[in-house]
Amino acid sequence: PMLVDSHCHLNFPDFAEDLDKVLAAAFEKGVKTLLTVNTRLTETDHLQKIAETYSQVFFSVGVHPHEAVDYQAHSLEYLLKEKASHPKAIALGETGLDYYYDKSPRPAQIKSFHHHLQACTGLNLPVIIHTREADDDTLACVDDHPHVKGVFHCFSGTESFARQALDRGFYLSFSGIITFKNAEALRHIVTFTPWDRILVETDAPYLTPVPFRGQRNQPAYTRTNAEKIAEIKGTDLETVARHTTENFFKLFSKCPLPL
Repeated sequence: PMLVDSHCHLNFPDFAEDLDKVLAAAFEKGVKTLLTVNTRLTETDHLQKIAETYSQVFFSVGVHPHEAVDYQAHSLEYLLKEKASHPKAIALGETGLDYYYDKSPRPAQIKSFHHHLQACTGLNLPVIIHTREADDDTLACVDDHPHVKGVFHCFSGTESFARQALDRGFYLSFSGIITFKNAEALRHIVTFTPWDRILVETDAPYLTPVPFRGQRNQPAYTRTNAEKIAEIKGTDLETVARHTTENFFKLFSKCPLPL
């Protein structure tokens, strides 16, 4: 069945030596489309080059909350719009709020998040949201931009936050965390996430799923994560692949279906 890795970081040094092999391995496992995600705008040219080199790879444009402070002085919304005009740029992000690490001051994170959401409205693109220990402020920002659609990537929040995100029409994307021994609460969230609102991702090179812990994560393991969703929801891989793939192309509507 065809799968989509809705969130990975192919430009990271971990893949510098063998990206061809990594993508071939993913393709072999049915991962036919990949979204490589931006964390700072200095990466955009590299991401764009990867997407131009490999037909199955698309990219996003955005500033991770950790880096938000570096973009204080820039007209960020303008930069995002300019860089996202590329035909293979299909989303903005990852953006959001991270109050766990607080690597950028919170006001800078909030300001950057608003710039992304504003640009989404202007470009009619979805947003990829990273949020950690910042539930109320994240929802408040999202509520200020009611027309924006998007995904909470690598979902690892509370049940209450999941339900509030779903109520607002957002998608939840699940990573290798759902395979971890202590992730019972997260597996419970998978059980009630509706079929039309679920995505799968690796966040490679991070968050390697069981049974590959200790190795570099890679997009081929999208299949491992999808198999785990199937197990949790009491269904088969085909069903998970069909829904998560359909959902991806519905949300990231600028992305063409693979031939």
